[in-house]
Amino acid sequence: MGDRPYSWMYLQALDLVEEADRLQRRFLRYLGPAGDGVGWEPPVDIHEGPDATVVLFALPGVLPEDIAVRLDDAALTVSAVRRARCALNDALIRRLEIPHGRFLRQIPLVGRRLKVAKSQYVNGCLEVLLVPADSSA
Repeated sequence: MGDRPYSWMYLQALDLVEEADRLQRRFLRYLGPAGDGVGWEPPVDIHEGPDATVVLFALPGVLPEDIAVRLDDAALTVSAVRRARCALNDALIRRLEIPHGRFLRQIPLVGRRLKVAKSQYVNGCLEVLLVPADSSA
């Protein structure tokens, strides 16, 4: 052992830091100042089954009427704007971690041709159900 009795602790700490970074990247991908452009991307879960695919977008604070869903042969695209709001009129803002502004998220599609069977916005999440374009659903 000699001069490295705590090296395992250091390696474990590095693993924990890497895991925390990975989780943070999964939660939000910030793309920088937006202006008129895209400023951020929401996290997405994709559940693919034999007869359908569900794509779940985390969009807390986004109004349903501000969400646009577009499907073409290459990708499912969801875009909207999360409007900034200040809880207090004369507040001094100490921290802003929740992204605001315009976002756009594209999910590439490969394989069979799909269509949107249903989309619903529940509890801050947009759920898009995709089925094969030749199905009756």
